[in-house]
Amino acid sequence: MSRSRAKPRSYGAGARILSIGIASTGLLTLAYFSISSHVLGGASASRIALLWSVMFVLISVIYRPIEQLLSRTIAERRAYGHAEHPLRVPLAIQSTVAGCFLVLALALKGTITNHVFDRSGALYTVLVVGTLAYGASYFARGWLAGHEYFALYGGLVLMEAISRLCFALAVAVGIASGQTAVAVGIAAAPLVSLVVVPAAFARRGSERVHTGPRTTPDAGITADEADAALAGPGTEGVQEAAAHSELSLRRGGGFAGWVSGIMLSEQTLLNAAVLTVAGTAADKALAGVVFQVLLIARAPLQLFQAIQTSLLPHLTGLEARAGHAAFARAVRTTVLAIAAFASAVSLGLLAIGPFVMRHLFGQHFAYDRFGLALVGVGMGLHLACGALNQAALARDEARAAALCWLAAAGVFLAWMLSGAVGDELTRTEVGYAGATALLAALLWGVYRRGLPGRGARAAPAMAQRAPTESAISR
Repeated sequence: MSRSRAKPRSYGAGARILSIGIASTGLLTLAYFSISSHVLGGASASRIALLWSVMFVLISVIYRPIEQLLSRTIAERRAYGHAEHPLRVPLAIQSTVAGCFLVLALALKGTITNHVFDRSGALYTVLVVGTLAYGASYFARGWLAGHEYFALYGGLVLMEAISRLCFALAVAVGIASGQTAVAVGIAAAPLVSLVVVPAAFARRGSERVHTGPRTTPDAGITADEADAALAGPGTEGVQEAAAHSELSLRRGGGFAGWVSGIMLSEQTLLNAAVLTVAGTAADKALAGVVFQVLLIARAPLQLFQAIQTSLLPHLTGLEARAGHAAFARAVRTTVLAIAAFASAVSLGLLAIGPFVMRHLFGQHFAYDRFGLALVGVGMGLHLACGALNQAALARDEARAAALCWLAAAGVFLAWMLSGAVGDELTRTEVGYAGATALLAALLWGVYRRGLPGRGARAAPAMAQRAPTESAISR
């Protein structure tokens, strides 16, 4: 049987393409906060940082799970030869959580406006509109990642960062002024980024035209019908795996629920320090300093989304087709690359970290080089946790991974609230490094426990399918 398919882009090529787009995005995001810090006062810049932190806790918890669910489901179905991928279940889950967010946001409008944003109604509006807009953006990201349209994915996040930066630049050059003008960019960015979606649909339509209907040359029946007709001993594994790739509301909801726990925990590691310092420190500008220090971790983590985004569909495909050895090799290569990168960043922070931070954000704050280096170490551990987490999700072990993340986040939050270290910034630096070390150990245990038999069983089953298809084409 002749099946003309577009050759899938390799994991390495996809990661490189995404790295360009998301590295640029990370730099542009850093520029957005740097310019904001220069054009606004310390208190206003801190409110912008707080808005960003609150919004990205929300969108990571309620939307990133749908992105991961779409990416994994589409990749798994593509690995088993499916060309169509139902979107009804992910769309239903996302619509439900977005609706719940809107109801809660409206009910808590007064509390959020007065106690979170210092009575700024404009920041509340940006939070609500931006959070809803990111729903469409993250759904598009999951669809693009599952189909391995990595160039378009990179274009989406790059457009988002450029459009957000334009608002800060408008204030810097005098076209606009004030905190609200800078903040509006956060809400407008996800809407502008959707300009890449028509190009994605055009590419999908072009692939369908070039592929054509999957039919046998002799009988004119569809390939799926031929597979069903020839089903017998040796194809049960393929049929079982294909059936497993079907997404029910219960299965999709369970996966998304556990990934929500992972995302909430990750955002706790990145933002709990900002929020606790904002609520307890006498100097309100200190929360902005803590946020700036944690950008050392946030910026590379944003870059690493390129690896994570391409890694999940790649590992899912390996689990279905190639077996445990190839799966483990991909994870090992990724973790070693992370270790080399994190070592270089930590040494750089130890050498020139305080100088760079003072000039980058224009604030004369006494940064401690050892504390900055410690955040660099934590960043490396956090990146490694991301790779191990994607391995767990590819094996459908979302529950085990979520329990690890929740435990580490709980420890970190308890540490930040304990006051064990008097200086809030030092407490953040030590706590972040310690929490990521704990998380890495827990996720490593999940990875080592593994399921090496699943990929090994799937690979022979897929291999058995090829001779059958060859026999049909003959």
